[in-house]
Amino acid sequence: MAGTAGTPGTPRVLRAMNDRAALDLLLEHGPLSRTRIGKLTGLSKPTASQLLARLEAAGLVLATGTSEGRPGPNAQLYAVNPAAAHAAGVDVTPRRIRAAVADVTGRTVGAYELPTPGRRPAPPVVGQVTDALDGAVKAAGLARADVHRLVVGTPGAFDPTTGRLRYASHLPGWHSPALLDELAAALPMPVEYENDVNLAAVAEQRLGAARGHQDFVLLWNQEGLGAALVLGGRLHRGWTGGAGEVGFLPVPGAPLVRQVTRANSGGYQELAGSQAIPELARELGVPDVPTGPYPQAVAALVARAADRPSGPHRALLTAYATRLATGLASLVSVLDPELVVLGGASLTAGGEVLRALVEAELEELAAARPRLVVGGVRDHPVLRGALESALAATRDEVFDTSR
Repeated sequence: MAGTAGTPGTPRVLRAMNDRAALDLLLEHGPLSRTRIGKLTGLSKPTASQLLARLEAAGLVLATGTSEGRPGPNAQLYAVNPAAAHAAGVDVTPRRIRAAVADVTGRTVGAYELPTPGRRPAPPVVGQVTDALDGAVKAAGLARADVHRLVVGTPGAFDPTTGRLRYASHLPGWHSPALLDELAAALPMPVEYENDVNLAAVAEQRLGAARGHQDFVLLWNQEGLGAALVLGGRLHRGWTGGAGEVGFLPVPGAPLVRQVTRANSGGYQELAGSQAIPELARELGVPDVPTGPYPQAVAALVARAADRPSGPHRALLTAYATRLATGLASLVSVLDPELVVLGGASLTAGGEVLRALVEAELEELAAARPRLVVGGVRDHPVLRGALESALAATRDEVFDTSR
């Protein structure tokens, strides 16, 4: 009995699979000829020609020019149409909201930053998010309706059972139980919410130091200390979205913090968080310790320490590495990851010098032996992860030619 249209194995579905494979190749390699697409997909020349004609008619690919510098006649090249779809990301911190829009190829076409000075009562969150998004959309020369999907990254996580933001008491205005409904009503596109460190891990997995790795931990230290856990290629979020909130972790060398959610801190945050570094530097006699603002001043201090081979600065970096390894030892002992990525300004500023010190300390403190690497996505990794997450879902929707 013949299957109906849309059933796996039918010509319609097979065509859609070939279409998606070709689009993914164009995203990966850039402009390709019909012959090259045929070779990479295993399709015959006539089938590849039909595929490209179909995608061009659907507005998903464009003829972009011809190949040059090879024997024989120049071949027509095809590329994904950047205007086929757009997605947006928003990165929220207590100090600012940064928004960006990318076309379907992943190129950022508009960005905007909205300062959010800590004043109370906090300005309405819905207005902040829409203003930041509208600024990025305007910079891209688009309208809100042109954005297919939005991913918002915040500290903490929205509890899937209650819809309320947890683990981020320092983010004023974001804790109303009606907030997600209000944002959904104000925005004309699907909106997803994700922990900011998880989004940095998405960026590292797709574009940075964790490419090709299915099991890794991202240790993040910037405005807060946290982690993202990727297991079997997927983010592990936990029952309430709080997996990776390691700033609350009790650790030796720091006082035991009780009622951690009220304090918005814990032992590991107190021991190795960004705010602990200037105090540690003063204790070790480092001159000219900055007083702020975070995280730029702390990152500059760590970078200077990494550049000094001896003296108080090296003592600071060594002590900081020990503190980092103290909490990291608990993580790797439980998870035994293949890789640990060091991310966030207070870690990446130390570069390979800090990485080597942390790795040496970790080998003393934990039985597991993961490889440590410095994060490779330095330009707004949380926002980049939000865009990558939004683009993945957008491409699945727009590139599905089986409908």
